[in-house]
Amino acid sequence: MLKQRVLVAALLLPIGIALIFFGGLPYLLLVAFFMLVAVWEYANLFAALGQRPGRGLMLLGAAVLLVSRFFAGFRYDAHLLAALVLLTLVYHMADYERGAPQSATDFAVSLSGVLYIGFIGAYMVSLRQVADGAWWVLLALTTIWVADSGAYFAGRAWGRRKLSPRLSPKKTWEGYLAGVVAGTLAGAALGAGFPLLAGHPLAGMTAANGALLGALISTLAPLGDLGESLFKRQAGVKDSGNLLPGHGGAFDRVDSWLWAGLIAYYFITFVR
Repeated sequence: MLKQRVLVAALLLPIGIALIFFGGLPYLLLVAFFMLVAVWEYANLFAALGQRPGRGLMLLGAAVLLVSRFFAGFRYDAHLLAALVLLTLVYHMADYERGAPQSATDFAVSLSGVLYIGFIGAYMVSLRQVADGAWWVLLALTTIWVADSGAYFAGRAWGRRKLSPRLSPKKTWEGYLAGVVAGTLAGAALGAGFPLLAGHPLAGMTAANGALLGALISTLAPLGDLGESLFKRQAGVKDSGNLLPGHGGAFDRVDSWLWAGLIAYYFITFVR
């Protein structure tokens, strides 16, 4: 399994990095692909429990939020969210008339998928649009990967105390703390090294800011992983899908991105 994960990552990582630096519509399409597949998988998790989420409406809502964030920033977010809430309610009222037995719960599922994955996921778009955004996106994602790897290997070697026995029995406090240390050190190294690699100063990026952002992401982003585990545990599945061999589904990949993108965006706007 580990060998398969490494092979898939080695094949896809150069493409992902290229699209991050290319930016523009190609980057939007990259983010939208992962987020929309994750929305579909989210709906499938609840469909397995007998719910009837509005898949098409969820995909449309998430896509509209992502595209609006790309072209207009936060300008229309409030308007779109208000419209999506009302439209989703009307959809499930109509579905109830067609015979759906739990449309009130279906409404909550549909709306939460759009908000959690579509709206929060759009911060990955906003992060790319800040000054030197490609470097910040790469720092945030690399911090997650390093923290996850540190937590995995340290947890296997020294893990004793369960972090969250019901949500994720294999995670330990020892692994979690090792991940925070690894993420903080990675953030510091990247914050110092990326300006040298770029050949010029990057807006707000220093070793100190990199370390602080790395610490924030590696401390808080694991909650995204545990949050997704909540949905999977209730649905009784191991992975949200099978999009990437050895990695599971798109939701399995973006669960931490959702938190990291938002954290990094507000951190950057605060420190500048």
